Amino acid sequence: MSIRSSVKALIIVNNKILLIKNNSNRIGDFYCLPGGGQHKYETLIEAVIRECKEETGYDVNPLKLISLCEEICLDEEIRKKDSDYAHKIYHIFLCELVNDKAEFPTEKDSGQICSEWIDIDALNNIRLLPKCLEEQMINVSNGIAPIFLGSDFTKSNNG
Repeated sequence: MSIRSSVKALIIVNNKILLIKNNSNRIGDFYCLPGGGQHKYETLIEAVIRECKEETGYDVNPLKLISLCEEICLDEEIRKKDSDYAHKIYHIFLCELVNDKAEFPTEKDSGQICSEWIDIDALNNIRLLPKCLEEQMINVSNGIAPIFLGSDFTKSNNG
């Protein structure tokens, strides 16, 4: 088993956060920050730029690393079947849009429905994963969260 290095982008424009809406057969509907797995020999910065373009169609400029969290799947069957996704470290970057025009996403994740701009004030009304990010999202978006948000032990892999 390996630990997956993953990047996430926090993009805020006019009091709205860009999120990815997903659906999973195991856990239903949820939201997450745009991002995904870092490729071998790819820098974290390169990964967050690529992942945002693939999933949202937006070009971004990563400004700084703002938080880390990890997600560990407890389900033994998923650990065996999908070991590359069973333990992930999320590197969360504050990013700005290069321009406000998005192209068509080139590589959506499985289960990805769309990207949506969600009002910051509505964050308490949605399910945001990983859970450790959901619990701190308002603080993260306001720049007052701790750099390490903690560990989230899940029953299933959230992608």
